[in-house]
Amino acid sequence: MENLYCLNIFRKGGETVRSINKTVVKSMDILNLFLTHSKLSFNEIVQFSGIPRTSIYRMVISLEEMGLLDKDDNGEYSLGLLFLQFGHLVAERLDIRQVALPIMQKLHDKVGESVNLSVQDGEEALYVERLNTNQYVRLHMSIGQRTPLYAGACSRVILAFLPHDKKEKYLEKIVMKSIAPGTITDKEKLRLILEESQQIGYTVSHSELENYIAEIAAPIFNYKGHVIASISIEGLDVNYQKMMLPPLIEKVKNAALEISQKFGYTQTMPYR
Repeated sequence: MENLYCLNIFRKGGETVRSINKTVVKSMDILNLFLTHSKLSFNEIVQFSGIPRTSIYRMVISLEEMGLLDKDDNGEYSLGLLFLQFGHLVAERLDIRQVALPIMQKLHDKVGESVNLSVQDGEEALYVERLNTNQYVRLHMSIGQRTPLYAGACSRVILAFLPHDKKEKYLEKIVMKSIAPGTITDKEKLRLILEESQQIGYTVSHSELENYIAEIAAPIFNYKGHVIASISIEGLDVNYQKMMLPPLIEKVKNAALEISQKFGYTQTMPYR
């Protein structure tokens, strides 16, 4: 099994070149099958991988011995518990702010507006990172500020993509109060907006947390398709009129997707 981990390193043109061992590549081909299949029989692994049966046999046995594959009583294979341990470590060590900040900076450079990063904290959204607008205008949002999940795009888009039961539980108990002239306080109207946000992948707010301030937000997902945060741009309402929105929406959604991909999310995954 030593060569399973082996990288052949040699010199070429004065540079060190790493050549990935073919056994490693083939082993990864086997493991990648389980990204789309929860369980596979030995014959299915052979069929889907296209790797010769004798090679598959040796690699599957080795992967099982290392804890990377698990075999049940029916002879079917699934990813081993070792992946769960690795997954927890990766999740614990990924700081959403650290991952998102470079992408937020790129978005800020493109639009010149304030860029916010929020996460859910109980029944509120918490602003955990912010890049201020280039314009000579003072916006009152700041890192550490909390807002109700129903108010403002950056908060509400998190609510929109919560599991249905959690969302309904929140809506049943929350008392919706007006914060600014545009705050939504009607629960049925909010439900319609949340449903639309799920379908289009973003939400827009106007004067919901602060008068004359608009915001566009999109959700950030993890590798399970769970919403874990949101990213938004924010500025004067006059810059967020209907005809101006499409290019801004596209930029925010692209930034959200780029951050989500850092956490293992793919567009083929449904949100959960």
